[in-house]
Amino acid sequence: MANIAAVIFDLDGVIVSTDEFHYLAWKELADAEDIPFDRADNERLRGVSRMESLDILLEKAGKPYSDALKLEMAERKNAIYRGLLERLSPADILPGVATVLDGLRQRGVKIAIGSSSKNAGPILEAIGLAGAFDAIADGTHITRSKPDPEVFTLAAHRVGVLPEHCLVVEDAHAGVEAGLAAGMRVLAVGSAADHPSATLRAEDLSAISLDAMLGTASA
Repeated sequence: MANIAAVIFDLDGVIVSTDEFHYLAWKELADAEDIPFDRADNERLRGVSRMESLDILLEKAGKPYSDALKLEMAERKNAIYRGLLERLSPADILPGVATVLDGLRQRGVKIAIGSSSKNAGPILEAIGLAGAFDAIADGTHITRSKPDPEVFTLAAHRVGVLPEHCLVVEDAHAGVEAGLAAGMRVLAVGSAADHPSATLRAEDLSAISLDAMLGTASA
């Protein structure tokens, strides 16, 4: 099996959790439009692009929405979400992240972000990790969201590592499928840890060793 030379991390749910902020922003938008929306509906939006998430939300709408209005609604949701992001700080970094990032750097492994979010920059700034990664590929750089592998393929290209030498860390099923479709190994964490095709599984990054991640020991 090829050695791992780069680890590509999803952002939301892997490095930091902004799930609650997404839910609150979508909920505020839905309430303003009198569209039913609850936490079960929100689960369907995990790892999905903003416009695709809006289409899911609008499945329960009682009227049609024009493309122009949908764009306006997506921007409204993002404005709410970005306002909520101001609450983020380094204290919100998820368990195990700092230790894993430091360990990978010490071993000379490239580290990158591969996220469908268009807010990766502000999020990384807020939690103090803006300069921590060798490359960032996010929703502002791609045209196809997960489960399409585009974002991970781009991240691998930006760190100069072939897909077979990359490990993706993901917390969404769509992201796991995207990583596998890119020809990469995948560590599924959080709500994706039950994905049957993931290469490795863990509750979070504090629950797996660097040796297991890099394939130098059994998980």
